[in-house]
Amino acid sequence: MRASGCLTMGIHCYELRVAVAVKDSWRTVLTLAYQSLGVVYGDLTTSPLYVYQTIFSQDIQHSTSNEEIFGVLSFIFWTLTLLPLIKYVFIVLKADDNGEGGTFALYSKLCRHARVSFLPNSQVVDEEISTYKNKDSIDQPCSSIITSMLKSTLEKYKVLQTVLLFLALVGTCMVIGDGVLSPSISVFSAVSGLELSISKEHHRYVELPAACIILLCLFALQHYGTHRVGFLFAPIVITWLLCISVIGVYNIFHWNPHVYQALSPYYMYKFLKKTQRRGWMSLGGILLCIRGSEAMFADLGHFSQLSIKIAFTFVVYPSLILAYMGQAAYLSSNHHSIPIGFYVSVPERIRWPVLGIAVLAAVVGSQAIITGTFSIIKQCSALGCFPRVKIIHTSSKIHGQIYIPEVNWILMLLCLAVTIGFRDTRLMANASGLAIITVMLVTTVLMSLVIVLCWHQNIFFAVCFLFFFGAIEALYFMVSVVKFREGAWVAVALAFVFLVIMYTWHYGTLKKYEFDFQNKIPINWLLSLGTSLGIVRVRGIGLIHTELVSGIPAIFSHFVTNLPAFHQVLVFLCIKSVPVPYVRPEERFLVGRIGPNEYRIYRCIVRYGYHDIHEDTLEFEKHLVCSIAEFIRSGRQEDSIGAEDLEKHNENMTVVGISSPNTEGIQILEDEVEVPNVDSSPTEVREIGSPVRPRKRVRFVLPESPHMDTSAQEELQELMEAREAGMVFILGDSHVRAKRGSTLIKKLVINVGYDFLRRNCRGPTYALNIPHASTLEVGMICHV
Repeated sequence: MRASGCLTMGIHCYELRVAVAVKDSWRTVLTLAYQSLGVVYGDLTTSPLYVYQTIFSQDIQHSTSNEEIFGVLSFIFWTLTLLPLIKYVFIVLKADDNGEGGTFALYSKLCRHARVSFLPNSQVVDEEISTYKNKDSIDQPCSSIITSMLKSTLEKYKVLQTVLLFLALVGTCMVIGDGVLSPSISVFSAVSGLELSISKEHHRYVELPAACIILLCLFALQHYGTHRVGFLFAPIVITWLLCISVIGVYNIFHWNPHVYQALSPYYMYKFLKKTQRRGWMSLGGILLCIRGSEAMFADLGHFSQLSIKIAFTFVVYPSLILAYMGQAAYLSSNHHSIPIGFYVSVPERIRWPVLGIAVLAAVVGSQAIITGTFSIIKQCSALGCFPRVKIIHTSSKIHGQIYIPEVNWILMLLCLAVTIGFRDTRLMANASGLAIITVMLVTTVLMSLVIVLCWHQNIFFAVCFLFFFGAIEALYFMVSVVKFREGAWVAVALAFVFLVIMYTWHYGTLKKYEFDFQNKIPINWLLSLGTSLGIVRVRGIGLIHTELVSGIPAIFSHFVTNLPAFHQVLVFLCIKSVPVPYVRPEERFLVGRIGPNEYRIYRCIVRYGYHDIHEDTLEFEKHLVCSIAEFIRSGRQEDSIGAEDLEKHNENMTVVGISSPNTEGIQILEDEVEVPNVDSSPTEVREIGSPVRPRKRVRFVLPESPHMDTSAQEELQELMEAREAGMVFILGDSHVRAKRGSTLIKKLVINVGYDFLRRNCRGPTYALNIPHASTLEVGMICHV
């Protein structure tokens, strides 16, 4: 009986724990869904402010037959349903890259399933990282011969790989360009509602300054982070959605209860039949109703897939449909409403409060694309396609929430320039529309490849996805291109500038790596120097940074040739990015040996994902030393390797995880010990400085394990003494120049473009916090 009671109590406790976990899980999901309303959907929910106004101010007029207004409503309904709801919410969001979204997330996902990546230091061993293959990328045979041929073709032809990278860069640049245009059009459209309450003479003097001040305040808030901004902005978006829903329902029942009939696709046919070329040209304005849809995917790393789906399906989508139906119902019964816009459909008694909410919602609407721009730039920077910038993580719980100061202020200046330069919602809408549809087209192309290569689905489904959604987006794309001279050129110009910057950085980085790889030093050269490397070995650890994952960099021979001493322990350190969002701590370090054991030379490769947070210097040093110690303790000591096999043997690397107090492995304890200076005789040279100097005391705590041999104990002892003596970072400062005889374009790209970006971007993340006293820079000239 007692045993039965204990068992029953255990079952009840287990059920209680499960219930609490489920409750906490749903509470987290709903909290993230609430925050996403203020960050992801602000841009999408403010589109009713200017969609009808843009459409009817350009190419078509509103007639008493209502065929134009019903046709526009039908286009809006089916565009919102097919693209944001079906394409993004139910299909594209499932293609997340371990929780991350965006154009580059799709590209990195493809790079892991087919060898199409341009990352120069990729290794086969990286494919063993647990996050390298997620739930939808389990090894499966190709579903068809066509799929196998597609994969082999992409891997065989470098031109196709270049096209794939170019598509990813174009999509990324259009997202950044939309990050400039969206805040401008959202804020300017909201402020334009003042024209119904202020005379034209005063309106033109108020509208532009008010929009600029609001934009300044918006970008000034970014440093608080997505978490705080989301909680601050979410109530505004909820109030705005409630407002437009109520107004929409009121207009439907008050002006035209039969407006729901316009949801039939038949009205699209009637619209195009009546308006013909003018109706075709107006489709660019209809495109604005889905502006901000890409943010659902780009901002996926800030929230979760389920939270974004819940917020859009049950809150955002119904509110937008009611808002557009309400405006159509009002216009169908008020044929002389000039100008046509959102505010004319708002009852006059509540127009001022709605204007205030709309201005706040427009500010929130700009947040979505700004947040997405930060995320996608971080991905590009980590994968070597964007100059290094300062990245601040604004949340300790959600690593995807970041803030990039330089990008924030550049976006602000460009937004102000566009607002002041255009001063016209129609021109801004044309530019934003082209940026939106270009990103969507790129996503559709990459997504069709993901369906085949990553999801291992039949190629028929990928073709259907490509042609169905691609045909809709191609239709809108052609309309947007026609408006090139009417403002759309700005989107192309912005994308072109960012594309030049990104491709120049990527090309220069790739050429520099190729130079390092071609000029690396063979192992035989190192063996010829002997154990002492031909020079004096001093106490301490020397960290030589290199981009190479194999071989000895040319910087080492350059250093040895010019300096007469080197450290007793040498570590060739390679900090590399892999095409995954995160790398687990236990898989971060790869450790190997260069040369025989007595040389005390190691290679350490530290792997980071494009959303990983780089550790500060002190923690990084401890984990590095601890990983080398663990390698010595558990590694095989092979002394009888022939010289001809040594180079091949030195390419073998061992995964050594970061140990913690709860895991079995070597633990490192470090204490700062104050060592007083010993008084010397008057005739001796005395050290001038502080009477007390700190010294580091290092101890390795070994787990219970089989007895280590003497050589391993001596190696650990020497590593401990070297750590106590200190660590020096040796960085290469390479000046890249084009070879003689290079083409003029290559000289401009390398000597001017890449050199300018290298001198003005930030240094490597790992080098930001290194004390200057512990850093040595070795200059070299690389002719590529």
